Parts: sequence; C-alpha cells; structure tokens
Amino acid sequence: MVEQKSTLKSTLKSADTEETLDLIFYRPVGYLIALFSKKVGLTPNPITIISIFWGILAGHMFYYHDLTLNIIGIISLVFANLLDSADGQLARMTNNCTKLGRFLDGFAGNLWFVSIYVHLMLRLINEGYSPAIFLFMIMVGAFHSLQAAMADYYRTQHLIFIGKNSLKDIEDLKQLKEDYKSLSWKSDFFRKLYLRMFINYVSQQQFIARKYGIFRDFVVGKYGDNIPAYMRERYRELSKPLMKYTNILTTNTRMITLFISVLLGNVWIYLWFELTVLNLLLIYMVLRHESMSRKLIWEFAE
Repeated sequence: MVEQKSTLKSTLKSADTEETLDLIFYRPVGYLIALFSKKVGLTPNPITIISIFWGILAGHMFYYHDLTLNIIGIISLVFANLLDSADGQLARMTNNCTKLGRFLDGFAGNLWFVSIYVHLMLRLINEGYSPAIFLFMIMVGAFHSLQAAMADYYRTQHLIFIGKNSLKDIEDLKQLKEDYKSLSWKSDFFRKLYLRMFINYVSQQQFIARKYGIFRDFVVGKYGDNIPAYMRERYRELSKPLMKYTNILTTNTRMITLFISVLLGNVWIYLWFELTVLNLLLIYMVLRHESMSRKLIWEFAE
C-alpha cells in the first residue's frame, strides 16, 4: 500500500497545482487507468483521443430534456475527465511528456465543450429560442477557450519556475513559426495544421501575459537553466496563492456547475456562470499575475 501511494504521488503535477477533487477522486482512479494502460502498451495520446469520443457523447446526452439521458451524459463526461487525468499520469509515469501531448490534452477538452455547447444550443432552440442563439454560444465558447488557455499557461509557468517542469516546456514562438513555414500543406498537412493551431494557442497566451513574458525572458536570459533557489522560492511565494484561481478556470468547477444546471433542467445557469463569473475571475487572475510580474522584475533587476 505504501508503494502504491508513493507511485501515485509521483504521477501528480505538483502539490501547488492539484485540486482537492482531483486528489480525492480523479488522480487515484486515473492512476489505476494509467497502470492498466501501461500494462497493455497504450501510450498517452491514444487515451486522450478516446477521451474525446466520451466527451462528445456526453455533449449529445445533454441535448435531451430527459433526466436518465442527462445522467448518462454526466457519467460519460466524468469518465472522459478520468481519461484526461490518466493520460497525463501515464506520461509522467513513463517519462513521455511532450508538447504535442499537452496541446492535444487541451484540445480534447475544447472538443468536449464544443459538443456540449452545440447540443445545449440545439436544446434551447428545441425549447423555442431563436437560432440566433448560435452567436451567443460562439461567444461563450470563445471565452471558455481563453479561460482554459490562460489557466494552462499560468500553471505551466508555475511548474517551470518551481522546478517541476523543464525550461524546455517554454514555447519559442519564433521557432514555431519557422517550423510552420518550412512545412508544406500538401505533404505535411496534419503537422502543419497542428502547428497552426498551436501557434494561435501560444500567441493568445503570450499576448495577454505580456508583462509576465518580459519577466520570464529576463530570468531565462540571465540564468538559463540555473535559476537561483532564492528566486524560485520568491516566485513560488507570490504565485502559489494564485493557483486556486487558475484551478477554478480549468475543468472541475465548470463541470460541477454544468451538472447542476442540467439536473435542474435550466442550462442558462451554466451559460451565465461561464460568461460572467468565470470571465471576471479570468480578468482578476491576469491582472494579479501581471502585477506579480512587475513586482518580480523590479526586485530581481536591481
């Protein structure tokens, strides 16, 4: 039993960034799925792809105004999230963490919610709302994508600066663009498509976190892989309290709100929560991180 707990612990990202629900449920069950996957020879990316199908199925189940089918949808989405946890744990277990895997992981979550938003839209149209609600859903989905992207960005940067992730995990946007230009749509279609989406994803993150990018580039340019311990500790001191906001903007909180909304038969609860509460939290989180970055630049540039 002690050995299993130790192994489970080694598949976690960091105590700073793990959510309570993940630690209680998703990580332990995901660990068992990862163990089984490793035994049968599955790699992380196929697990991510399987999770996409379960997430899309869940979205379809939310179209129906039927409690039984809605519960099937909830179970399907929980299972998709378990697979999402398992693929990352398997990657860390087998030392198979890649940028493609991290992007695909985030992309899978986006596809789940594309299915969810499309089917919630069709459900509302079936209830008598105008098809113009399509525009509203696009807006909600766009904000959702932005929230998830920034949460992923800040959590990844936190893990880098406290030494849990490598500096190699910092995306070089210039190099990505050069790689993209070197590929042909005719012979490298899927690779080029992936890079195009990844460049958009990274550009969006770096545009919003501009002051943070200045701080990071300053530290990496001055110290490279040898960031001083005192600097890591100071960074963690300021960044760790902000991780709770990034966690709220990821999956668990919005899934719980979605489940409550569907079970109550009023999906507007979730949609307005997404559009108001989570967007306000996104703005607050970005402002706090940018303020933290200015403070660190001022302290370490002396």
